[in-house]
Parts: sequence; structure tokens; C-alpha cells
Amino acid sequence: MPALTTGVGHEPGLYELLAALPSKLKPHANHPEESNFLQGMFEEKSLHSLNIFFFQLSEELQDESATREVNELLKLLAKPHLKVRIFLVLKFQCVDCDLFCVTGLIHVGDELKEVNGIPVDDKKPEEIIRILAQSQGAITFKVVPGVKEDVLVKEPKMFVKALFDYDPKDDKAIPCQEAGLAFKKGSILQIMSQDDATWWQAKHEGDANPRAGLIPSKQFQERCEILSTPLVFSGVGFRRSFRLSRKDKKTNKSMYECKKSAIYDTADVPTYEEVTKYQRQDRAKHRLVILVGPTGVGLNELKRKLLISDPQHFSVTIPHTSRPKKNLENDGVEYHFISKHLFETDIQNNKFIEFGEYKGNYYGTSLDSIRSVLSKNKVCLLDVQPHTLKHLRTAEFKPFVVFVKPPTIERLRLTRMNAKVISGKDDKGSAKTFTEDDFQEMLATAQTMENQYGHLFEKVIVNDNLSEAFGELRAALKKVELDTQWVPVSWTHS
Repeated sequence: MPALTTGVGHEPGLYELLAALPSKLKPHANHPEESNFLQGMFEEKSLHSLNIFFFQLSEELQDESATREVNELLKLLAKPHLKVRIFLVLKFQCVDCDLFCVTGLIHVGDELKEVNGIPVDDKKPEEIIRILAQSQGAITFKVVPGVKEDVLVKEPKMFVKALFDYDPKDDKAIPCQEAGLAFKKGSILQIMSQDDATWWQAKHEGDANPRAGLIPSKQFQERCEILSTPLVFSGVGFRRSFRLSRKDKKTNKSMYECKKSAIYDTADVPTYEEVTKYQRQDRAKHRLVILVGPTGVGLNELKRKLLISDPQHFSVTIPHTSRPKKNLENDGVEYHFISKHLFETDIQNNKFIEFGEYKGNYYGTSLDSIRSVLSKNKVCLLDVQPHTLKHLRTAEFKPFVVFVKPPTIERLRLTRMNAKVISGKDDKGSAKTFTEDDFQEMLATAQTMENQYGHLFEKVIVNDNLSEAFGELRAALKKVELDTQWVPVSWTHS
């Protein structure tokens, strides 16, 4: 290839690069026609003439006095509309994919003008794909770069919290695995485009990389999950908040029934939740703190340590009951004592988050008891079953949900073998030591809770050591009060 000479003195490296490229790329060409194509393209006079023209014009303008007209022309030459990008890729096909990838070359907002010299302005995506599929050897694209500023102005920022894990390498449905964006449950994603009903374009929040990746749309992910997940009615149940033993559960009605069952909740497919930034103002009510976990994991101990650490800041709800008041008990202290008839009326009026019957008496936690704590500018600590979370995830309460899970069974045997579990709230004298069956049930219940409701948990703490778990919980609650968090949009725009 003859040496290139021009009158442009500032960019000789460009022409040396163009001259060297065919030999550098030749080892990567799979067929002779690909090598010949490369050679011919880089020897194309029009390509060099175009570059020479731009460099000469720019240099001459730089030498001119900086008049307003010259500055405007220089800015015009720098506009994307005059930077038609022509590039070549060697055709390759993704595994489990019928589309061809041009990874890193085509960006969001770019306008595809030609493919192999064929104008595609008026063609549909499937027609372009057909052209790509029928192409042999190398493929040439002509692209007009998009104006990033315009894209940002046209598309308002939308952020979502991912409620499931996703890896495009494991997804056979994605049209191009290399173009996919991997994320974990809890990741905050900025949605760049929802133009395609099946595949959205997104990037991780705070990522400086301007390029977006493909993620399944909400509707497509829901459809895939419903088709791939068999409906299974699990025999593993949750112990209720009053911690009934197996014997208690056989002789009493299930504690704390809710309007919607746990089985109903499993029909909801977690995909994405639109979120926005939120920071509590000084005079605003505190977020409700909900602790979730299996029986025996240490929820009561953690609540007790929080209350002792700062009784003026933390508080718990006072439950209602229909049982008679005992000696030395005071109404509104241990319980709110009401008649069975009034309790049943309140149940019908949906005043309870959870309720149930134990030894012929009703027990329950009311919504008003939560409001009472929050109105005193205190943090309300609540221990409920996970199937009630959806009823508490409202703009009024803005709950921060902490899942407390047990450690391994080996650690349970080592640290809790001599500890005791209370079977019922009113039967503190009936505490018994843990058994191997208790450990197995604790682990199984924790796994079930995490599988079904893990997308609603904002913090997960493993209670291996109570002091360490308490320190982790205390630090997390401090951040909730002081730092900015991502919360559902409905909590701030209601």
C-alpha cells in the first residue's frame, strides 16, 4: 500500500494507522474475501479524501482569526450530524441467538443509515435483521451518532429496583447475550428506553458508562416466570407471631390470619419496582421498622436490646386481646383489653394487621397502635409475618424491612442448644429448650420466607452472635434516619 502524504501536519498518525490496519487485521479474517474487503476498503480514495478534507479545513480555520463565524463553523463541524461513522465488523453469530452483535460500536440514540450500502431508513427492524442474516463475510454499517444531550432531554430519568437476579449468560431468550446487562436483586437500574415491549435498555445507577444494556421488560419477565414456574402448594407453614408450639397449633386456631393468604402472595411475580430517592425531614414521622424471621431466630431479643439502648427513641405496639385482665395488669400497658364482640367487629372493619385466636381468646395488632407510636416521634418496632408486608408497604408507614435469618445448623447447635424458646405469648413459664427438630424447622422456614418474600427485604442480618447482630441492626437503622434511600415512587407521589 503506497505511503500517504498530505498537507496536514498535525495528524500523520492517522494515515499510518490506516495503512497498517489491513495487515494487522488480516490474521483475524476467516476467509480470503474478508481480507480482500479490508484491503480494498482502507485503500479507498474517498475514505482518505474525506479525512484529508476534514483535517485541512479544521487546520485552516484554526489559523484564522477567531471571528464569530469561524467559531460557529468549527462547532458545526464537530456536530454528530457531520460525523457519519462508517465501520466494518466481521460477521459472527451469538450462541442461542439469531441476531448479529456490534458490541460497543452502536450506541443508544445512534441512527443506522446503511447496511452493506443498502439504505435502511425506512426499513423495519425485522427487515434489517434479514439483511444481516443473508450477508456473507464482513458487514459495513453507516451510522449517524446520536446527540446525547438531546436523548437525555427527551427521556426523563426512570429508576427501578430489581426484584430478581438476572444474568444474560443464562437467558436463552435474549436476542444477544453480549448486549445484556447483568444485575442482582436489589440493584438500582436506570431505564434508558422502553420502546421495545420485550427488551428494555438500562444501565446501573451511577454508572458513568453511557452505553446501556438489554434487560427483560416487566411484562416479558412476568410472562416467562409464570410459564416456567409450576404452581406448588407448600406444606411448610409459618409459626404465628405468638410462637405456638406444634402441640398448640393442633389444638388452637391458626394465629394471626390475614385478609390475603401467603399462597395468594406467591402468585405475584417480582420483577421491577419504580423507585425514587427519599430522605426523611426533621419533623417527618419515622419509617416503620419491621423485623421478619422464623421462630427462635432472636427477634424479641433484638427488639429488647433496641428498647433498652434508647427507650426515648424506640417503642413497640401494644396488642389487643379479648381475654380478661389479670391481677397487676393495666389496660393500655400490657394489652388493650376489649370484649370479644368488639374484637370481632374490628376484624370485620379491617383494623388489625394480624389477628388470631389462642386458647379461646383473640389477640391482634392494630393499625392504630402503629400510628400511636409514630405520632410520638418514635421509631416503631414491629414483628410480623411476611405475608402482611404488602399491607404495610404504604406511603403512610414507609416500612424498612429487616429479615433476621439463622446461621448454619452447626452454629445453631453450638450457640443455642441450651437456650429456650417460648411457645406462647401468655405462657412465659412454658419455655423449653431447642430440639434438633426446632433447628431444622427454623432453617426451612427461613428459606421459605426468603424465597417468597426476599424481594421485599431491605436488610438481611444473620443472627449468629446476638451482640454483633444488634450492632449491625443499630447501624442500619441509623442510616435509615440520616441517609438518602431508594423507596417506591408511590411513597413520595401519593
